[in-house]
Order: sequence, then structure tokens, then C-alpha cells
Amino acid sequence: MEDGKKLVIFQDKKIRRIWHNNEWYFSVSDIIAVLTNSIDPVAYWRKLKQRLNEEGDKTVTNCHGLKMLAPDGKLRFTDCANTRSLFRIIQSIPSKKAEPFKQWLAQVGYERIEEIQDPELGQNRIKEYYQLKGYPKEWIDKRLRGIAIRQELTDEWKNRDIKMQKEFAILTNEISKATFGKTIGEYKDFKGLDKENLRDHMSDWELILTMFGEKATTDITKEINSRGFEECQDSAKEGGNAAKEARESVEKRLGKSVISNENYLSKQKENKTLE
Repeated sequence: MEDGKKLVIFQDKKIRRIWHNNEWYFSVSDIIAVLTNSIDPVAYWRKLKQRLNEEGDKTVTNCHGLKMLAPDGKLRFTDCANTRSLFRIIQSIPSKKAEPFKQWLAQVGYERIEEIQDPELGQNRIKEYYQLKGYPKEWIDKRLRGIAIRQELTDEWKNRDIKMQKEFAILTNEISKATFGKTIGEYKDFKGLDKENLRDHMSDWELILTMFGEKATTDITKEINSRGFEECQDSAKEGGNAAKEARESVEKRLGKSVISNENYLSKQKENKTLE
């Protein structure tokens, strides 16, 4: 699943979630942070868990330790609960945000079910998200196409014994480095980004070349039947080099680089202001 879908927002606060046993499971500590503004939501949850156990409440037993991306960038086991269990936990927390949060939780918990039944709904939600942030339709169409191409590539890697998150990151960096001469981290530094999604700040040409490199990698991987990390790494370099050749050809004809250190959305807003 696209990483972006593993985060949801409630009143500007990020909440991690993971698709497990055919339903969404949410990080309990993230939800406690939203409801209580506690400086240590993990400790708050530890005490609440103890109290619920002492009361004989079985809600805690329905929480699962699932691996989620921690603030330090590593995957760590985190207590997670499904929508039903979270309603019980929320009832145990005195907070003015409880009722609006319950309504929000019921909505986001059900969205994934709807998207499985009708994948077009998922695309429409993504479109609405980008439209609200001020992106133009033409850019959104490219971004959505890029998501589909990325998904096809990661599915192909999974079928070829690429399992670890670190391996996916290395392979992605190989394509980016060959295409643009920069790893993902270096590219984000170049654009002045921190935790933002790099692709959300790419220009049209940057998005197109990213798609080119990933699509080329997918087809090369299939054609030569790459297996395992090292062979897939070679295919990733080949796919990235194909995109590099296309980039250099375009740049030669344009007489300038298509790689930009500008934040795409900020540039769009700046242009509108000037208009």
C-alpha cells in the first residue's frame, strides 16, 4: 500500500494506521496524543492499559503490536487497535475532542472497505486531497498515474523476493540517482524539504521522468527476469539510466535543466499571487 495511505490527519495531527486482518488498525499512542495533548502519550497509554486491565476490560487484549514507522525512521512495534476497540479506549479518556474524533474515526475506518469494493473512490479521494491543497488538474492526473506505475513496480519487486523496507528504499534510490543524479534524501535536501513527500513537490517534467524510470525498471525486470536484491538492483540502475538518457535529450533541446530546486506547490501559489 502507498505509504501516504498509512497516515491520516485529524485537526492537523498525524495518525499512523496499518491494514491488518482486513481492517484498519490505528496507533493507540497517536490517538492519545490527539485527545490529551500529552507530552508522553506512550506513558499515558501504559497507565490507561493498566487501569483497563484492573477493571477487567478486555479491550487491551484486542490491541496488537504491529510494526509502524517511528519518528526515528525505523519500523518499531506499536500498540494498535481497530475501530471497535478504539471507541472503548476513547470512552476511557476525558477529552472534549472525543465526539468529533469518534465521527472522524468511523469515517476513515470505513473508507478502505469502500475503496476495495470500488477502487475509483480511492482515486477520487486522492484527487480531492490534492485539489484542496491547490494543485492543478493536469498535475494531479500525472501524480495519480505515477502512483499506479509505482505500485506496479513495487508489486513486481515483491514477487521477486524483495521483502525488506530497506531494500525497497535502496532500489528506489538507484532509480533516482541514475535518473536525476540524486538519491531521494539528496533530492529532498536540494528542494529544501523535510518530512514532506518528494513527489508532491516535483514539477511536471520531474514527475514524468520519475514515471519513466520506474516504468522502464518494471519492464526491464520482467524482460530479463531479475531475481533477488542484486539482480533487481541492476535492473533499477538500467531503468534509471534509460530515464537519464531521456532527461539529457530533453535538456539539450530546451537548453536548460528540467531539475528544479523549487517547491512545486509554493511556486504555483506564487504564480497565482503575481497574477
